[in-house]
Amino acid sequence: MLMTEPTPDPSTQASPANVEQALYEKRQKIYPREVHGTFAALRTAAVFTLLGLFYGLPWLSWDGRQAVLFDLPARKFYVFGLTFWPQDFLLLTLLLMMGALSLFLFTALAGRLWCGYACPQTVWTEVFLWMERLVEGNRQQQMKLDQAPWSARKFRIKATKQLLWVSFAAWTGFSFVAFFTPAAKLGQELATFSVGPWETFWMVFYGFATYGNAGFLREQVCKYMCPYARFQSAMFDKDTLIISYDKERGDPRGSRKAGADPKARGLGDCINCTMCVQVCPTGIDIRNGLQYECIGCSACVDVCNDVMAKMNYAPNLIRYTTQHAMDGKPSRIIRPRVLVYSGLLAAVGLFFLYLLFSRSPLALDVIRDRNQLYRERAGKIENVYTLKVLNLADHAREFHVTADGIEELELSMANGAISVPAGGVLDVPVVLRAEEDDLEAVSTTVHFTLTAADDAALKFTHDAKFLGPRP
Repeated sequence: MLMTEPTPDPSTQASPANVEQALYEKRQKIYPREVHGTFAALRTAAVFTLLGLFYGLPWLSWDGRQAVLFDLPARKFYVFGLTFWPQDFLLLTLLLMMGALSLFLFTALAGRLWCGYACPQTVWTEVFLWMERLVEGNRQQQMKLDQAPWSARKFRIKATKQLLWVSFAAWTGFSFVAFFTPAAKLGQELATFSVGPWETFWMVFYGFATYGNAGFLREQVCKYMCPYARFQSAMFDKDTLIISYDKERGDPRGSRKAGADPKARGLGDCINCTMCVQVCPTGIDIRNGLQYECIGCSACVDVCNDVMAKMNYAPNLIRYTTQHAMDGKPSRIIRPRVLVYSGLLAAVGLFFLYLLFSRSPLALDVIRDRNQLYRERAGKIENVYTLKVLNLADHAREFHVTADGIEELELSMANGAISVPAGGVLDVPVVLRAEEDDLEAVSTTVHFTLTAADDAALKFTHDAKFLGPRP
């Protein structure tokens, strides 16, 4: 039977304003309470370590140059004593694969460790929160200040906070660009107002992104913009460490005096103080179960343990645990997905190290002239080639080229030695000549050998085809 929808009653339809109110909710600002404890100390250590590397590496020297510098115009990446070229793109690919596999492995083992301790959004937001507390005070003082009408005092406090935020964001933008333009040079250009257009753009862009994400968007980046929260469940299982509230121990919730026996009152250990909600940077209630908004920062673990200590109760009402442990079942660290992630990570890592330490500082590519198969001259068969000689060293070098594979094979080129600048590529036309009687087939493999003039042990060999008439 064909079903049709009934005509709606106009009196029951929502007005456009009501529809808009139902679909869109105004953001409620979150005021995370300051927390102290074991995990808070670990987060602080992670913040200082990561930001110390970010802001400090551009000022570290190595062999007379910046230790970490991505010199895009020169197409050279310096990482301490190593120099990488565009030809090392495979190493970058492997490095990204290792990062992704590490993220998968750590997520399978311990949940969102990346989000809670190392994500740039988390790290910089933590710093902006510190500056906000420094200027505006604790959680209650911040809420009271925002609710108060504008006054000279409120304007002064807000302006001071904005000045700190903008200054820190500007320094962040400068530090980011300093990885691509030497920090000392960039500082001199800033002092003389001679910064190039692309450096100016990226300093402003990165500084503005830091200011906006860490100062205003904050938890909205994690909840609505970051894709990781949406697919993390694919890496979770019941043996993954997650932050969980022990519902059997904590419920029913209710307030009581310190030291009171909860069983005598028919209550659980949770005193319903909501401190776990007040310290959460994303504003969730962990007591409602695992939620994708949880970034695994464990602030609720620290504050709940502090409350339990004051109540003379056992700690870890909220803790890192697994779903199997919550269900009273044994948890396993070694399991198929962990073995797969670990095996892939080890394989890619070993391949990366092999390529890294087996790199040759020179390369040779041979391109055969395709305009003609061969030519006959003075009773000999000639083939023309173009050698592309790449010097991956940090200094200019001279090279010699030899060829073999055919008896009495002759090599002719404009100069006896090839001089290639540091990181340069030089095209060298060469001609090979062979007696027709020495050719046993239409196509014969010849070997070009490139040898460094200052190091006879440094060689690179490339094969090519020598074509001639049918014997």
